[in-house]
Amino acid sequence: MNASHPLRLNVGCGRSPIAGWTNLDAAALPGVDIVCDLETVRTSPIPLPDDSVDEILLSHVIEHVRDSLALMQELWRVAKPGALAAIRCPHGATDRAWEDPTHLRAYYPGSFGFFAQPHYIRSDYGYRGDWQPEVVRLLVDRSRCEGLAAAVAYDKTRTERNVVREMICELRAVKPLRVPGRDAIVPPRIEIVQVD
Repeated sequence: MNASHPLRLNVGCGRSPIAGWTNLDAAALPGVDIVCDLETVRTSPIPLPDDSVDEILLSHVIEHVRDSLALMQELWRVAKPGALAAIRCPHGATDRAWEDPTHLRAYYPGSFGFFAQPHYIRSDYGYRGDWQPEVVRLLVDRSRCEGLAAAVAYDKTRTERNVVREMICELRAVKPLRVPGRDAIVPPRIEIVQVD
């Protein structure tokens, strides 16, 4: 793809392909451009070259993937330096995170830091991707947070269940890999967005 036609990858699109995006799914459904099993990207990589993707979307996908570190490492491989990835998923403190029997793990605002190399100070799980989480948007139920200051609403998301309707994290591909270290950890900005 040339600069005037950025490559945008909709990962795990299922029955919701997006026009103008390259749609990837494990099944050859209508609108799917690339068939790739996200559970096997360690051994069967996404058929795209290194540093080729400008933007990535995972909408309610990552909570279904067993090996999310392998997936994020593979997406980092195909991402251009500075590429943006948006991950939409349920917040771990909601029934939505666990009601679906195909959900394998829950995510919280701090979970996305583990897709960044600086977090691996004490352990090395073999993960070789580096995504800097820039912002985590918590879409909160207006009826539960109306009139509250953002800091108070955020505290409510950490102490009560079913306050957050959806969580969206925007991450930036950092290349080359950073060295693990506490001084390099940059927490994401947390935004509270009230929704009806």
